[in-house]
Amino acid sequence: MWERTWSNEPIPNVSLDAAGLVALADLSTISQRTVLIGGATWLDILTLCPGIHTQYKANELNKGEHVTRCPACAALTSGYVFRIENPATVNFLQRSGKTGHVTTIKVSKASCSKQLCFPSLLVWTTYIMTLFSLVFLVACQDYWAFSILLLLMLARLLNVFVVRGRTYRGSLWKGQPEPDEKADLLVLSSQDRWFRIQGSVDDVKAVTSGQWTADPTFVESCTISLATLLVYISAALAANSSQLGNIVLFTLLLLSTGCLALANEQTKVLKMFGLEILVEGLPKSYKRRRDLADELIESTGRRDWAVSLGMVPPMKGDAVGEAVM
Repeated sequence: MWERTWSNEPIPNVSLDAAGLVALADLSTISQRTVLIGGATWLDILTLCPGIHTQYKANELNKGEHVTRCPACAALTSGYVFRIENPATVNFLQRSGKTGHVTTIKVSKASCSKQLCFPSLLVWTTYIMTLFSLVFLVACQDYWAFSILLLLMLARLLNVFVVRGRTYRGSLWKGQPEPDEKADLLVLSSQDRWFRIQGSVDDVKAVTSGQWTADPTFVESCTISLATLLVYISAALAANSSQLGNIVLFTLLLLSTGCLALANEQTKVLKMFGLEILVEGLPKSYKRRRDLADELIESTGRRDWAVSLGMVPPMKGDAVGEAVM
């Protein structure tokens, strides 16, 4: 019969009983990934990082904007002024913008390419590390550590289930369809970061209006609470694992966090509702916001949107409404 040739205590006289507490760290790595891919996939249960219990807060990552106010924007083609309600889009704008610059954002249908890019390879690496850890722990006969990984995966599964349900309900209302119409929005974000969002009207409305994730139902709130309890239970049970098992758990959480954080940093496209949102070209610098307003007024041939945004003062004869800025 095959026998193990390694010890479950590779580092004598060192206690790692508290290694499971790493899972309780409130890192936003998983939440950020949820925003970038516009939801969650079932394979995400194999990506185990600290912050599993905070995934449901993904729509709260746009903390740079005022709590009660979304970024103001104007339709340069029609003059209508409104606000961007989608927190995932706001978060992407914050990641992409630069103070004193206009960044052009393109919205289009998601490509069907199956080619693996570097961020995807990093995410798949986390899947492989989790599967390898499960097999290794069984080989070590450390069933406590094995059970802890299963608990974390179950917590991840519950959160994925909730996120998928909330994003589906968030996609149900996106306003009246306007086929064959083009959109060109000017967005004024926090810290003087400006954007032009371009694409078809229906595509742009899909990523700027309505909800990204609907409010959780009672059942979903209970599911989130259960997932959070599972994470805390897994941390409490870590003291029963062997030293080698705790090393495997700690190493897996550490490496998975690094891979996922790097994947997030290298991901330059936001995917949501079957659409892709990406930066086109380099940001254009302006010394004053008024310079930007004057240039766009000249190119569009109208100034009503600039007055409503508070970018220029009203002139005699302008139809003046309350400025939203």
